[in-house]
Amino acid sequence: MISKSIFRTISLALPTYAITAGVSMAEAPFPIPDTMQSACYGETQEIICPAPGEAFYGQDAQHLGPQQSYTDNGDGTVTDNVTGLMWVQTPDLNSDGVINIDDKRTLDEALAGAETFDLAGHLDWRLPTITEMYSLMNFNGIDPSGLEGNDSSSIRPFIDTSVFDFGYGDTDAGERLIDGQMASSTRYVSGTNATKDDTLFGVNFADGRIKGYGLMLHGQPKEFYIMYVRGTEGYGVTNLTDNGDGTVTDTASGLMWAQADNGEAVSWEGALAWAEEMNAQGYLGYDDWHVPNVKELQGLVDYSRSPDTTDSAALDPVFEISAITNEAGEPDFPFHWSSTTHANFTDQPGTFGAYVSFGRAMGFFGGVWTDVHGAGAQRSDPKIGDAAEYPEGNGPQGDAIRVMNHVRLVRDAD
Repeated sequence: MISKSIFRTISLALPTYAITAGVSMAEAPFPIPDTMQSACYGETQEIICPAPGEAFYGQDAQHLGPQQSYTDNGDGTVTDNVTGLMWVQTPDLNSDGVINIDDKRTLDEALAGAETFDLAGHLDWRLPTITEMYSLMNFNGIDPSGLEGNDSSSIRPFIDTSVFDFGYGDTDAGERLIDGQMASSTRYVSGTNATKDDTLFGVNFADGRIKGYGLMLHGQPKEFYIMYVRGTEGYGVTNLTDNGDGTVTDTASGLMWAQADNGEAVSWEGALAWAEEMNAQGYLGYDDWHVPNVKELQGLVDYSRSPDTTDSAALDPVFEISAITNEAGEPDFPFHWSSTTHANFTDQPGTFGAYVSFGRAMGFFGGVWTDVHGAGAQRSDPKIGDAAEYPEGNGPQGDAIRVMNHVRLVRDAD
């Protein structure tokens, strides 16, 4: 548990971006705030950031997007200066000065509470979409994986705690440290998860992931932490133009994407190297591609689509995506690497790279392989190793471990 912070003002100057393809990142209506990952990593450890031509060049810390910038309004609200959204500063809904299980709500309670929520004179609060919620993610966090006990002083949440209040799971009430899931308003379009419960996507700032969570837990409605938002709706909704040359421009975010992925599963290092190889070749007419950071990549997810409902990836049909056979032997669509490392508390903190699942987020659960977290989940995979070493996945839900994933390149539109 972390107590409420004292109000403060943080308003940072945003960097200037060149105007490109009719829209710049600075001019885009819904720019994607940077992950803020500042360290570079190799296969397992933090490294000195590599130079062009060296292994691991082109990772997250070496491509700066719009830097996160917040204004503490001094009234319990925080304005995001990049997205323009206004947030409730704390999930301490009962205002008792601590963030614990008493502040958690079921989805129905959260939706109903938004209708009557009154803060700083604003009455138009809503439960955020999954992409609105994810806009706050900060990848200078440290995943509790590897931590023994409940002392959270050596780990960091994946949100800027200099301006937002944060609480891990309430261990005094029998929860795990990682039980800090935040509810969104985005349900999994496929309907149910591995336990056949209706599924809601949530962001977990405790461990740096998006997962689909069943709305029932041990026979009772699952409860989440809540942070309401207000402001212009439509953040995270792409506005895509097929440029007819193998590229697609999203004028909402100011990014240009390769229309197709690379066509094969590669290692994290291999994904970074492929981007550099394509730049050397002037891929699709450009030489400034990069492997997307995980927030850029998540911004491509179309949560209205899934393999089970539209027979497609959770991706707009303007894009081409490889086909795979998943762990259950089903036709499916691949995980895509980001350039972002998912740091943890082990003695090899840089071992995992963050990915987004455009197909089913498979896990070995209840003795079978199934879609445990939903198309559109954001999880992480080892950068090295052998997937055969994980015949029943990894973690409480047996998350599928593949080690080798696909990659799709991005650049600032011009």
